[in-house]
Amino acid sequence: MPARNISKSVIKRLPVYLRILDQLIQRRVDMISSKELSAESGFTAEQIRKDLAYFGAFGTRGAGYNTVYLREKIKKIIGLDKKIDTIVIGAGNLGTALTRYNSSKNPYVNVTAAFDHDSRLVGKRIDGIEILDVNEAPQFITENGIKVAVIAVPAAAAQEAVDLVTKHGIKAILNFAPVKLNVPEDVHVHNADLTIELQSLIYYSSAEEERNERLKKEIKAKKNSKTFLIE
Repeated sequence: MPARNISKSVIKRLPVYLRILDQLIQRRVDMISSKELSAESGFTAEQIRKDLAYFGAFGTRGAGYNTVYLREKIKKIIGLDKKIDTIVIGAGNLGTALTRYNSSKNPYVNVTAAFDHDSRLVGKRIDGIEILDVNEAPQFITENGIKVAVIAVPAAAAQEAVDLVTKHGIKAILNFAPVKLNVPEDVHVHNADLTIELQSLIYYSSAEEERNERLKKEIKAKKNSKTFLIE
């Protein structure tokens, strides 16, 4: 990767390209143009070419990109050329769903363990993945060289959980707790607040309804105005 800093928005788009390439390869598509990638991803062809150019020249003018070659390059750029070991903190409903999904559907991630403080959960398994006591996390992280953690605990417990794991080597966190986390400068956090996402989505639904209602009122007002003028 070049020494210059790459924006977070570029890094977030790379996994989108990777997912599309995985799907294309499954469909036995050998070559794809930036225009076709644009249609698949929703990003402009210019943006795609610009994103990839940060890391090198991967395409052939007039022919496009070899899907297998580009996928391998993107995997290497992200660091997914080998499975990444990760842990999940929180084995409630959300933590269980995340553990189960990533262990079976995510080919690039290896969930090695889930952790919780609830004694009723400790010792159980999620599709073969053991739930350990959260106090065992520091030793587990150190012994297994874990760098990535998923936080799926209630907001009140999130900061304590993060403090625990970042002290022992975690450098990247996917946070599902609805709270802002304070982490060391060398730790990166991506927040995934499902409640906020849903609430912001509802805005578009209600805004559309309000626009339609306003339009109906304006049309009705104009009709009433014309009727008054005729009389």
